[in-house]
Amino acid sequence: MKVNHSSIHGSGLCATRDIEQGEKVIEYIGDKVIKTESQRRTEEQMEKSAETGEGAIYAFTLNRRYDIDGNVPENIARAGNHSCDPNCQVDIEGGHIWIIAIRPIRKGEEILYNYNFDMENYEDHPCRCGAKNCVGYIVAEEAWPKLRKAIRKKKKKK
Repeated sequence: MKVNHSSIHGSGLCATRDIEQGEKVIEYIGDKVIKTESQRRTEEQMEKSAETGEGAIYAFTLNRRYDIDGNVPENIARAGNHSCDPNCQVDIEGGHIWIIAIRPIRKGEEILYNYNFDMENYEDHPCRCGAKNCVGYIVAEEAWPKLRKAIRKKKKKK
């Protein structure tokens, strides 16, 4: 993997070789922290992001108690971008967060997965993936019907 320019969000993670469906692409690494510390770090990073324009959220849910704060220099997996039409998915096994190919990926192709954010504060997370099926915000696919309903409701109010 290497970090390259991305049309989605400045930089992105790209394959340096062909990858087969089902293959572990990269592990998302970082500091294992309890949820309260993760929230504190996320808020701090969001403030910094507002000033600098760099990425804001690198906390990844590991389980009910812990997150992985991927905002560490050695974690190039943090450059993976969200897409509503991903080529990868996340798999958590044995305390490790893996990015797994859900279809064959060609050398040079950007690594994309659904960040699976919940609906809370969805308007703070617009999606720029450009996929034909893009829903406009970074939310889990199972929340798309609820998101579409919320968008329709807002449009009616305007």
